[in-house]
Amino acid sequence: MIQHKILKNSFPYLEISNQYAHAKISLQGAHVFAYKAPDKPALLWLSPKSTMQEGKAIRGGIPICFPWFGRHKADSTLPQHGFARISLWKVVDEEERTNGTTYIRLQLTQTAQTRKLWAYDFEVNLDVIVGETLTLSMHITNTDTKPFEVSTALHTYLNISDIENVEVVGLDDTEYYDALTNSTHRQQGNLSIHTEIDRVYQHKQASITLLDSDREISITSEGSGSLVVWNPWKEKSITMADMSDDGYKTMLCLETANAREDSRVIEAGKTHSIDVIYR
Repeated sequence: MIQHKILKNSFPYLEISNQYAHAKISLQGAHVFAYKAPDKPALLWLSPKSTMQEGKAIRGGIPICFPWFGRHKADSTLPQHGFARISLWKVVDEEERTNGTTYIRLQLTQTAQTRKLWAYDFEVNLDVIVGETLTLSMHITNTDTKPFEVSTALHTYLNISDIENVEVVGLDDTEYYDALTNSTHRQQGNLSIHTEIDRVYQHKQASITLLDSDREISITSEGSGSLVVWNPWKEKSITMADMSDDGYKTMLCLETANAREDSRVIEAGKTHSIDVIYR
């Protein structure tokens, strides 16, 4: 079942239910903010203090960073992580498939407002398949007459039992940039987290696994050569208005990305795609 719903403040979203899972997608940002299979913990973490409000990013779920990741390289006054996550997308296709899964396509194209922030014509389509797995495919098409460069991420907040309980498998011997120290290092063994972390792993494997105390989450991607790992830890969480002081304990961002050296130049008329499956 696909339901088009609106909150009391006129904030539109989709609610999807099928035999495999229950999911919610905000039309602002094409933002998947809930996915839960029966008898399993929720896949995605959502801050109870996050506001579902026009023009404000949702804290949790899977925000889309586009057309730049992090701060804009030349103008720090432009929106953090670009404008896609605070823009209204439109639903251009929806289908309840015979195999029991649900398919949604959302689309964002240039407007007068986006051209004030980024002077290019573009089309971004996000395909979401809700089934036994959650699949996202983002297709970025250059509809302009000149090439443009993008750095992007599916800024996924994963729901975990406790940050002290988890390990990330699949990053051993992978080089990473540490944004907290502005330095480059190489991962040794599995990644466990006991303090604030903000890293971009380059040339990562196509599949990584999050080991939690009571389950495993596998993330398989294509079209992405970088992975962002982020947790703000206690001190920073206290300063964030849309996050509880202890929110850091039950979330970890593992973000399928084209970040830093993995940014992509898309020629006029060409398309670049990022695909990710969470299982």
